[in-house]
Amino acid sequence: MPYAANNLRNDLKFWLAFNQISVIGPVRIGRLLDYFPDLQTAWQADLSELAQAGLEFKIAQEVAAKKREINPEQELEKIEKAGVKIMAFSDPGYPKLLKEIYAPPFLLYYFGELDLNNDFSLAIVGTRKITNYGRQATEKIAGELAQAGLTIVSGLALGIDACAHQSALDNRGKTVAVLGSGLGQIYPAYNRRLAEKIIESGGAVVSEFPFNMRPLKFNFPQRNRVISGLSLGTLVTEAGLKSGALITAKYALEQNREVFAVPGNIFSPLAAGPNQLIKLGAKMAENANDILETLNLQKAQEFKSVKQAVPENETEKILLAFLAEAPYHVDKLALTAKMDISAVNSALVVMEMKGMIRNLGGQVYVKAR
Repeated sequence: MPYAANNLRNDLKFWLAFNQISVIGPVRIGRLLDYFPDLQTAWQADLSELAQAGLEFKIAQEVAAKKREINPEQELEKIEKAGVKIMAFSDPGYPKLLKEIYAPPFLLYYFGELDLNNDFSLAIVGTRKITNYGRQATEKIAGELAQAGLTIVSGLALGIDACAHQSALDNRGKTVAVLGSGLGQIYPAYNRRLAEKIIESGGAVVSEFPFNMRPLKFNFPQRNRVISGLSLGTLVTEAGLKSGALITAKYALEQNREVFAVPGNIFSPLAAGPNQLIKLGAKMAENANDILETLNLQKAQEFKSVKQAVPENETEKILLAFLAEAPYHVDKLALTAKMDISAVNSALVVMEMKGMIRNLGGQVYVKAR
């Protein structure tokens, strides 16, 4: 359920107001919430109280100054008038995968339906300068994944991103676009119609940035961590060595998610990125099945329609045995089971969706009773 639907309208306007202040990100909002009983109290705090809450003095000065320029009620009215939905970190519907990353966005703005906790999501990213090969590879794999029941996550950019979104739509799949701008500044403008189709098909267009935020250059690396954070893994189909797609892949690795890459022509600069990722240990993907097997999602469509509590493979059997004894943090579970952390993460997501285990929060899991 969207945060705005929780009858906490008064609280929401202060989330929105703080999000207008660029120096307040996920880490600093966490400090404020740890110190103050709620964000309304934090908004009403003076300079000394903000500093006592853990904000650096210069930051506290800037926050105090910015607060005088912002009207929380007007910010909320603006959002409501535009038909934007809001989801705060505290909302029960906030994407579980995104909660697991370092410093997740404390606020998500979106159009459409952002219900990913019953979905299997995979990010597909790459160059804006798409070639015929890149288009063919992306259409094939994105289409196959959509048919298998996966939600395709990308960034609405020209090239590979747009191709991945469109391929999911063409195969009656669900897709989510994450912007590097506010929802009032859909970027690039060329893909506005694509954004509308994503929303119409049951997907979502999402941003952590204030509604009128322009597509500033430094927003996009920040946006990329959300693309990978919403997903079980990230696939790079075509990209140069300096492509932002490799930043997304780097975030995926830091988030203990799988990274996949489509091998390409050794003479093509746009194949250099995926080829380099494969050299560094990314899983080579020639088709959707390479990804589905790695993530143990060959039956994703079935899992979405009915939860199955019976272990499907040896990995699930081993993990379930440990979790039946006591709650485990994912790091300790991987160490105890002597398994790769990314493989454990992938298995736990599937097992939770099947109803076999429960996430107690903070990446601590236990067998469902």
